[in-house]
Amino acid sequence: MDVELIEIHEFLLAHPPFEHLPESALNALPTQLSVRYLRRGQVFPPDNSAEQLWLLRTGAVEFRDPAGELIERLSEGEHYAAPCSDTPKLATRGKVIEDSLFYLLPCAALQALCQQYPDFQRHFEHDLRARLQQAIQQLQQSHGSSHNLMHVEAGRLIKRAPITIAPDKSIREAATLMSEQSASSLLVLEQGKLIGILTDRDLRQRCIAAGVDVSQALSQIMSPDPDTLESHAPAFEALILMTRRHIHHLPIVDSAGILQGVITASDILHQHNLNTVTLASTIRHSQDLASLASACKQLPELQAQLINNGLSADQLTQALSAVSDGLTQRLLELAEQQLGPAPVPYAWLCCGSQARREQTAVSDQDHALLLDDAFQPEHDAYFAALARFVSDGLDACGFVYCPGDSMASNPRWRQPRRVWRGYFEQWIKQPEPMALMYASIFFDMRAIHGEPALFRSLQQEVLQRCQGNTIFLSHLVGNALKYRPPLGFFRQFVLIHDGEHKDTLDIKHCGLIPVVDLARIYALSAGITATNTRERLKAAEAAGVLSHDGAQDLLHALEFIATLRARHQAEQHLAGLPMDNYLAPDQLSRPERAQLKDAFAIISTMQQAMELHYQSSRLR
Repeated sequence: MDVELIEIHEFLLAHPPFEHLPESALNALPTQLSVRYLRRGQVFPPDNSAEQLWLLRTGAVEFRDPAGELIERLSEGEHYAAPCSDTPKLATRGKVIEDSLFYLLPCAALQALCQQYPDFQRHFEHDLRARLQQAIQQLQQSHGSSHNLMHVEAGRLIKRAPITIAPDKSIREAATLMSEQSASSLLVLEQGKLIGILTDRDLRQRCIAAGVDVSQALSQIMSPDPDTLESHAPAFEALILMTRRHIHHLPIVDSAGILQGVITASDILHQHNLNTVTLASTIRHSQDLASLASACKQLPELQAQLINNGLSADQLTQALSAVSDGLTQRLLELAEQQLGPAPVPYAWLCCGSQARREQTAVSDQDHALLLDDAFQPEHDAYFAALARFVSDGLDACGFVYCPGDSMASNPRWRQPRRVWRGYFEQWIKQPEPMALMYASIFFDMRAIHGEPALFRSLQQEVLQRCQGNTIFLSHLVGNALKYRPPLGFFRQFVLIHDGEHKDTLDIKHCGLIPVVDLARIYALSAGITATNTRERLKAAEAAGVLSHDGAQDLLHALEFIATLRARHQAEQHLAGLPMDNYLAPDQLSRPERAQLKDAFAIISTMQQAMELHYQSSRLR
């Protein structure tokens, strides 16, 4: 093979999908290519050109719609295969914007390669969204096993047939049955319907410790209306439900609601050495800050283990956020034990990633206090101490102080309901830059302790003010577009050029935050109460403010980028390094780099669509 053909061979090997071809096919391919040079300004593809795949060696091509909006750019190593497809990816003609050199492969030769090599063919069969979906699956499979909690149905963890009892049986009869069956729980049925569950803990806390006569009906001490889970659901969902509800026994039913059995935290423990149920239980029973801090040292290891066992990024952050909720609640309980009961009702609000249930082990803390309007100035000493106890506790447990001081320990974010109502009214009426920054923080809030009704009524008022308020939403769009995907004009990564994180991508602020911001704006425009980004996108689609294709594209882009970040952090932990959000592209495979560009391109396109819709460039 002469030098020129060797150079073409190396170029093909470096760009998808040609790396899927075996060496023999790659060696033969350069002789099947022709070369075409197009000057800047020429129409692409040229009129009357043969049916062939165009592989861009150098230069750039743009495709725009009839209104002049950019649809897609081709840069070095990318190809245009529409002439070889029955359903062309781009119906719009393009224009060469830089003098460009192309390698041309006849469609017949391309089809022959597709027929012979399935991995090569898949690249041309799938659209961008499907390629991302496949890439997500590959990332998860590469770290998972057939025994992880996503591949195991909850019903498969049931060890025995359900042990049931009627509600009118005595506590003594129930305890005797549990002893005879070596069972840690009984399922209470009335006319075949599950109405309660009785556990060892119920016997200890509600009977023995409370001095209840054991001749009383067990219905006096059982836990009524227990949560259930369908048997075909992934065991991971059991893990999350048990973590959030602080329970160790979960009844399992079939699709018709018929009881199948019960699974316990121990059943899940057999699947993993470390899991969120066990850690949440340790946190809930901790009696001081030192015990909590010791337990939370496991969080980085838990995150690495969960992602390496095949959990998706969404499942990972849901699990870690549930643990974080439990930690915050326990700190509040310990604070109340020291300080006594609160002088007026309050709601503790988590904000940011915790409110969205998108937290990782390296998140900082964001929170606020919503106080009843009966609040008086003399009450503030109590709530200041409460907030300081929790803020310091979270920091000691690895959730560092918010750099912007968006915490309840800041008096500004520790206010009665009437003041919070005024904050939101001012931010919406006068959307100045600082107001927009606060809005982006405090529109992601969730009540996790205290009186949630205080927050629900405030949230409804705020959503009503935002829904259909195009002026405010336009300003919010302008603020959100400060974070753009790090792609250059020719789809090349724009890396950090200096400092500690030189030659990396800030995958959080330039990849995840743009999707979070888009989802928030869609939610506010439709009055959607959800805070989780994925839930917001799905609800926005259902409300008709986001197209099905747009929602699916953003969901896949979000999951791919978040999975890359989670894998990056897991690898850092295993290497003994602190976890961060700075990813070097050279740590990725060539296909992963191409797929990351696809994800960034989706986000950029959706940002442009939203910018056009709200005409934010005119309003700024």
